[in-house]
Amino acid sequence: MPHPVRQRILITGASSGLGEGMARRFAAMGRDLALAARRTDRLDALAQELRAAHPGIRVETAAMDVDDPESVARVVPELVERLGGLDRFVVNAGIGKGASIGTGKAWANRAVLHTNVLGAHAQCEAAMEVFRRQGAGHLVLISSVASIRGMKETRTAYGASKAAVNALAEGIRSDVWGSGIVVSTILPGYIATDINVGRRGPFTVDLDTGVDALTAAVEREPVRAFVPAWPWRPIARLLKVLPLSVVRRVT
Repeated sequence: MPHPVRQRILITGASSGLGEGMARRFAAMGRDLALAARRTDRLDALAQELRAAHPGIRVETAAMDVDDPESVARVVPELVERLGGLDRFVVNAGIGKGASIGTGKAWANRAVLHTNVLGAHAQCEAAMEVFRRQGAGHLVLISSVASIRGMKETRTAYGASKAAVNALAEGIRSDVWGSGIVVSTILPGYIATDINVGRRGPFTVDLDTGVDALTAAVEREPVRAFVPAWPWRPIARLLKVLPLSVVRRVT
């Protein structure tokens, strides 16, 4: 059965990188958008660009700090009301800084865990309140292939945070099983964005290629998807079974 068209989409972390890219792709499809991020200057510029390029769509923006659960709980309902409803929520906001554990940069690792785990949780709470009330919706959580196994050096806390996102998504999916609410976990591989400067590995793709694959995966509404599917789906299978001595060399 084909999935319903998700006309009204809220994307967090939409001022740059994958969030900005998804906003452009969904706008080109004629979708109405609510865009949230901390940097409103970039959001407003993006909104103006999208309205000019696609006059038939609605684009709403708001400043939102996912580190502040009260901000999320306040802003999400406001955006939903301004958008006229909500069909899909993309939990995309996150950060990628970090350092090897025990090297004096615990603050950076705490920031990653706080934003990527507690920030994702705050977004899910706000989105699921809307979806539970209406009995339908598509919740999308952007994870990472770094969540498959423990990562070394600058990706240790990041990988752990995204593993928590995977578990959060699966728990929500189990909780609403059989309802009209769909939950998708998307695991990008190495895509050239600002968040992963210095952390890009083999098979890195450019931003446009990555966003195209990401948007197509979201539209399919899978339980879980690796993007781009090649080579990350077979690589993920290997990562699950390879010994850590090999994993640490190839990641």
